[in-house]
Amino acid sequence: MSSSSSLYFDISDSQWPVIYDEKYNVSFWGLEKLHVFDSTKWHNIIEYLKEADFITEECLVKPNEAQKRDLRRVHTKKYLSSLKWSANVATIAEVPILACLPNVFVQRAYLRPMRLQTGGSVLAGKLALERGWALNVGGGFHHCSGNRGGGFCPYADITLLLRCLMDDDLIQNAMIVDLDAHQGNGYERDFLGVPEVYIMDMYNRQIYPKDSHAKQAIRRRIELRSNVEDLEYMLKLRQNLKAALNEFKPDILVYNAGTDVLNSDPLGRMRISEIGIIKRDEFVFEMCKSYKVPIVMLTSGGYLKKTAKIVADSIMNLHKKGLITGDCSGTDGKLKV
Repeated sequence: MSSSSSLYFDISDSQWPVIYDEKYNVSFWGLEKLHVFDSTKWHNIIEYLKEADFITEECLVKPNEAQKRDLRRVHTKKYLSSLKWSANVATIAEVPILACLPNVFVQRAYLRPMRLQTGGSVLAGKLALERGWALNVGGGFHHCSGNRGGGFCPYADITLLLRCLMDDDLIQNAMIVDLDAHQGNGYERDFLGVPEVYIMDMYNRQIYPKDSHAKQAIRRRIELRSNVEDLEYMLKLRQNLKAALNEFKPDILVYNAGTDVLNSDPLGRMRISEIGIIKRDEFVFEMCKSYKVPIVMLTSGGYLKKTAKIVADSIMNLHKKGLITGDCSGTDGKLKV
């Protein structure tokens, strides 16, 4: 039995492949308010879905926390050891005051939620192969590689998701489509020289991380400028995603669906509207359905309070359009392709 088995498990037919745990959310006794990131975004997404009577608690799947043996599949021993020092974690989380806190608190309040989200991403990979789609209401830590974290990303969940599927012979190849506003330099460094992983990354070239070494791993690179708007964004997405799927037939597609492209997001510096994000997600799912490719969606970046409602609205739109299917009344939740 492979070591990924602790993160893989079966779910009931009445459950959706929607993965979430209330422990995803980060709390430092109010210190998290010093960071621009909405540290309860994941909770707020679920609350909007519940308030809309779209899901119930029974629909959701709680993941297992990624353990050291899981993380060692992609992370160096040296990197994982570095997380035992609060100053190192403070740099990754971009909350300097964390350096002053005992590491036991940092582990409990920040790193454990991130390990749970990492476990959720790995589980989403398995469930997407079974159901045709899966959504981790979290994850998408695309700035973290096997030996380095950064940009609020302490664990390489995208790398681990694909490594587990490949090591267990569940897939032969994969595509990553990263539409977060920032370049996904973490997994790009991990998959440099790995032809089985096709990377399409569309990002604002004028902001963090500007990682020229990692760019060498990108097979289809779409570099945008600050203040790009819906029309140009969607035209480039449509042209390039179709071309990518015609070039490469993946066994699974990992969609890093960051909402930091939203107009007024302080870090993304782009001008995509709320409806633009919803239409973006719809198009990616439409393409996966058309090409019969299972899809994993990770929520990734998005730094405004209102982004949680946009993600929730997008999920409900995907269901309305028949791109994700199922309910909590005993149907199988499988994507019909």
